[in-house]
Amino acid sequence: MDLLEKAKNFVSDKIANVPVPEATIADVDLKGFGLDGITLLSKVSVSNPYGVPIPIGEIVYTVKSKERVIASGTIPDPGSLKASASTQLDVTVKVPHSAAISLIRDISGDWDIDYCLELGLIIDLPVVGSFTIPMSYDGEMKLPTVSDLFFGSSGETVDKVEVK
Repeated sequence: MDLLEKAKNFVSDKIANVPVPEATIADVDLKGFGLDGITLLSKVSVSNPYGVPIPIGEIVYTVKSKERVIASGTIPDPGSLKASASTQLDVTVKVPHSAAISLIRDISGDWDIDYCLELGLIIDLPVVGSFTIPMSYDGEMKLPTVSDLFFGSSGETVDKVEVK
């Protein structure tokens, strides 16, 4: 029995020291408004320390504002990680219009939305098993004002043209 315990400890020590892929959220931008809601585009950088490509099982996301969950979901089969390289992933997150009602208190104060985007890349490695790489990004979305909608985002006014 002592030999079996030593073997278990040896294997668990080796697995604990196995390098795993690492990921960070580089940027989150407002991609657009549509009939189905607001679309956020996050740029995720993932480094793969292995000499073989690794498939990503799925990406789990949660968008929070003032500790309230305003959107959550999964993105199945988003692709794979390049071997021994860094892979850039574009993760698109949809926030439904119905969530805007819960944000009215936050918007009325400073005309922006403070949010937290939490992502989890779920990867299945043959020896280690399935694990999640957690990431988080705190940001602020400035909403367009009436002048932005009519005169552009720079706030400049259009010169008046006289017609004779």
